[in-house]
Amino acid sequence: MPGRMPLDGDVQEAREPPDRHDRHTRNLPAGGRQRPIRLVHDSHVEGEPLRVVIAEDSALIREGIARLIDEFGGRVVAKVGDGPSFVEAVVAHHPDVSVVDVRMPPSQRDEGLRAAIEARRRVPGTPVLVLSQYVEREYATELLADRAGGVGYLLKDRVGDVREFMDALRRVAHGGTALDPEVVAQLMAARRADDPLAALTPREREVLAAMAEGRTNVGIATLLGISEGATEKHISNIFGKLELPDTQNDHRRVLAVLAYLGSWG
Repeated sequence: MPGRMPLDGDVQEAREPPDRHDRHTRNLPAGGRQRPIRLVHDSHVEGEPLRVVIAEDSALIREGIARLIDEFGGRVVAKVGDGPSFVEAVVAHHPDVSVVDVRMPPSQRDEGLRAAIEARRRVPGTPVLVLSQYVEREYATELLADRAGGVGYLLKDRVGDVREFMDALRRVAHGGTALDPEVVAQLMAARRADDPLAALTPREREVLAAMAEGRTNVGIATLLGISEGATEKHISNIFGKLELPDTQNDHRRVLAVLAYLGSWG
């Protein structure tokens, strides 16, 4: 039937990952020189449909997310309902981004989050957007600790806007972050005693927290009730205090957020 979304029961022919993702493998090419290992989110070509893996044990929610991604121009390359299958799908497809539910079979506790950590270990830097009913502090900290970027953690009850969800998905796919304010608040409570952000003022910390949520300069200014110029000044101060040089190879905004994420114990 034209336009029908594939269901879990459909038999789909196994496909090799596209050639553009070959650079993520560790195989030695002819000549004996090892290919450089690249982070997955470095490979996405602007304008191409996002290739997405969905890991959700509820068939209804899984199909709903898949249809949503399809309607917004993405392409779902795999839909799975458990942690091990998710890791296998990431290794097989090297997706641009994955959507993962924290609670997965068999215990319905944190299998999805642990699978996300394993997937990022097997495929370095593979972008992951976690959906959850609650904040699992220990595993969330571990997921964020590799400082590779491309991480999102949103609470299901607070995802009220479809376009915001898709914006978060794209941001994570491009190596950015998308953290629910409640996730930021709970993880901030567990910061180390030797906090590397100790030099920041309270306002600068607020600005950096908003950056971690994925807000733009205009969004930060609106949230905090300050001008866009003041926001830019605070961000410049943050870059200076964290000693983040302005180079062509490093995106200082992402590096600042990663330093922020890495300040938890």
